[in-house]
Amino acid sequence: MATTTTTKPSKPASQPPEPKPRNSVAEWTITILILLFGTSTIAQPFVIPTSSMHNTLLTGDHLIVDKLAYAPSDALSKHLLPYEDVRRGDIIVFKHPTLITVDYVKRCIGLPGDRIKLVDKQVYINGKSLYEPYVIHQDDFLFYRDNFPLGEPEYIQDPKMAERASHMLHDDVVNGELVIPQGFYFAMGDNRDNSLDSRYWGLVPRDNIEGKPLVIFWSYDASTKDLEDYNLHHFFDLGTHFFSKTRWNRTLKLIHGYHNYPTS
Repeated sequence: MATTTTTKPSKPASQPPEPKPRNSVAEWTITILILLFGTSTIAQPFVIPTSSMHNTLLTGDHLIVDKLAYAPSDALSKHLLPYEDVRRGDIIVFKHPTLITVDYVKRCIGLPGDRIKLVDKQVYINGKSLYEPYVIHQDDFLFYRDNFPLGEPEYIQDPKMAERASHMLHDDVVNGELVIPQGFYFAMGDNRDNSLDSRYWGLVPRDNIEGKPLVIFWSYDASTKDLEDYNLHHFFDLGTHFFSKTRWNRTLKLIHGYHNYPTS
């Protein structure tokens, strides 16, 4: 005789609650930060902390840097990704040669093999003057700064920077011109008379170049001190002046190099 068993009908599986829509500033802020910092091998945020690139890039400009632009290519990837060589006039982001953990942004002025000099603030490449509409100058005059590579740097620097500059001036200057060796680049700020650049700490190795800025995603009028260490004053300033000190006209502004060539 067969036996049968009865069981209570099982309860339907509980449905997971529907996700709540993202509607808070905090959630969107976290999402944006993840997108920016989580893709640092492709693109990376960068802030301009000083005035050395005025007026092209202002103190407080926050940039997205394309880290694939100058990446080395192989037989396959060179057909898939837009790799390129560094060109004169490109704005480049690089690891500083002596402050290796610090990223710098300058404009590439000299390429490997170029002969470069300054005469009364005017740049000459391979004996011809360079047209630089992006440059701003001060009214003062300093012999070494404005007639590079003649003379000696005007002020005492970090010892490692001074050592690199000294080697450059000793090893790479021929007949009053700097001859840039292979694998190196000469970089200067657009705020030409207020820029600590290759004149003072030497050439930029190719391996140190990380990429080039693409776009300003936010610009905020803050001091160099606030931008370098993000201190309590900076956060208070953001909380009280975010709307009035944000440079809205620079938001999502694209950044282009100026591919200049000697003109005469």
